[in-house]
Amino acid sequence: MVQLGLIGDNIARSRSPALHVEAGRLCGLEVTYERLIPIDLGRDFASVFLHCRNSGYRGINITYPYKEAVVRLIRVDDVPTAQIGACNTILFDADVPRGFNTDRTGFIAAFRKSFPGEQPGIVAMAGAGGVGKALAFALERLGARELRLFDTDRARASSLKTSIEAAGAAMRVVVTPDIAAAAADADGLVNCTPLGMVGHPGSAVPAAHMRTARWAFDAVYTPVDTQFVMDARAHGISVMSGYELFFHQAVDAFRLFTGCDVDPEALRAALGRQDAAA
Repeated sequence: MVQLGLIGDNIARSRSPALHVEAGRLCGLEVTYERLIPIDLGRDFASVFLHCRNSGYRGINITYPYKEAVVRLIRVDDVPTAQIGACNTILFDADVPRGFNTDRTGFIAAFRKSFPGEQPGIVAMAGAGGVGKALAFALERLGARELRLFDTDRARASSLKTSIEAAGAAMRVVVTPDIAAAAADADGLVNCTPLGMVGHPGSAVPAAHMRTARWAFDAVYTPVDTQFVMDARAHGISVMSGYELFFHQAVDAFRLFTGCDVDPEALRAALGRQDAAA
């Protein structure tokens, strides 16, 4: 039995349980995977985390808005994860829990699969929180020439810029005053805010600022067709949905949890059959 879970807000519709249980089945493992919403449990985040640590969980995933908060509760040995300063995957296999960031590796894999042979170019990104940090470092690894950051918390965007520069990245990073300045003549548009998520209507990038982009990505995947995604498609922009990041980061997390490499295509097909039957 491999006991796993997900801590986050607004995760009642998360597909993570289905994915990890099915990945386990394909690898001959019995996997349980629980959604753990602190407010519903009447606890704060740290209390739920400690419950998982002390209750036999092999590991947990962390999602919005706790990817940065968890760092103070764990050990981070992985250099890219330490540079990012946010974790979405935790292993309870030592005296001190270990943290990893599969958002970074998952985005790299998803981008290469969705846009084979493409370079990110100049990228406008809204949101510099936990997932934004991971995607910024992923974009640098993918060879982006320039990253334009916009966040309503300008200090958070400036902090991410400092972290990327301190890591010796070749990518130019600019903090912009608004999304219009970020999106002007950008090749790619990225949403790393909760806007578009169930309970958070709207879009971080108004349709009027989508004129020059050739590709777009929305980190939100519930629902898959957010306002941002629909507007981008209406402008003829090639879109990578948030589901692709969710899928690839989960495959990487499953490998960390179990040591097993699940066949991605078999897993995708199995999940598709589940959705068709629902």
